[in-house]
Amino acid sequence: MASYTTVEDWQDVESGYVVDVTIRQTEVEKYPSGWDYSLHLGEVGGDTILRYDNAHERTKGHERHTRDGVETIEFPGMLTLYDRFKQEVEEQTPVSWDWSA
Repeated sequence: MASYTTVEDWQDVESGYVVDVTIRQTEVEKYPSGWDYSLHLGEVGGDTILRYDNAHERTKGHERHTRDGVETIEFPGMLTLYDRFKQEVEEQTPVSWDWSA
């Protein structure tokens, strides 16, 4: 049976943007880093602006998705990556997000 501990799981919609955060700690072999995560910024009903995820960590690694495409990134650790995501979201939107949601 899969072993997951949810650390963050929330969504917020403001001013035409959506932030969707899922962070789970896991021992599942599919995630050698010990984390299953998706950090998403998009337009409501539309395009992805920014997303970090490791949906295919074993085969593709950790990825950063933007409107320009997808790039494989080094995984700096979950807290560092989450802080990077929050900073980029704040820079790319006019919204003051409630990160404690």
